[in-house]
Amino acid sequence: MLKIEVWSDFVCPFCYIGKRRLEMAIEEFAHKDQVEIQYKSFELDSNAPAHTDQHIYDALATKFNTNTAQVKEMNKGLIEQAAEIGLIYNYDEMKPTNTFDAHRLAKYAETIGKDKVLTEHLLHAYFTDSRNVGDIEILAAIAEESGIDRDKAFEVLNDSSSFANEVRNDQKTAQDIGVTGVPYFVINKKYAFSGAQPLETFKSALDQVWEQENPKPQFMDLSGDDSGAVCTDDSCLVPPTQNENK
Repeated sequence: MLKIEVWSDFVCPFCYIGKRRLEMAIEEFAHKDQVEIQYKSFELDSNAPAHTDQHIYDALATKFNTNTAQVKEMNKGLIEQAAEIGLIYNYDEMKPTNTFDAHRLAKYAETIGKDKVLTEHLLHAYFTDSRNVGDIEILAAIAEESGIDRDKAFEVLNDSSSFANEVRNDQKTAQDIGVTGVPYFVINKKYAFSGAQPLETFKSALDQVWEQENPKPQFMDLSGDDSGAVCTDDSCLVPPTQNENK
């Protein structure tokens, strides 16, 4: 069994790309039915406001200490990478926001087996549909679209302490194991790699870890000598007896 823990944020462009590449690698993995994914909370900017009039390009330019022209140029590569695996990034309309409430909602979704579908819907909502995933009303709507009771989602979202500890625990664990950027992948709490690696790297990592975790048995030959009668592709010769050898 391979358990893959994935630290990511809903406004992280490489996290969506990494998620999709991991899923593609698992789909081609010979033991895909033996793989479990668990998403972990990570905030790229815990101080970001939930609502702002600042355009995404301006927000990124401020964050990376550059200008909007350079941000747009950098994003071209991201958009192309996303498109190669079927993802659409609509940067012109993206809404910069805070993701803490989204992470709290995801932690609740995990308790009812809806975390994976919600995670996908949140990423798609932010990068493709340009929805504000820090807005409680929008989060409740996304929850409902993910098969979660809307009223229960509101109950969780309106209580700022609800599932807050679960989010903080993920972040504390990330800090303890040295996670400084996302996406970050940990397999069976023993193997780790970071970033939206190429598809072949994901596939190779799965194969390598499976071989390490499921080593082939080492047989001990107890035959003793070469006197046993065996058949090969060439012959089935009866070995000489000891008397015949005398």
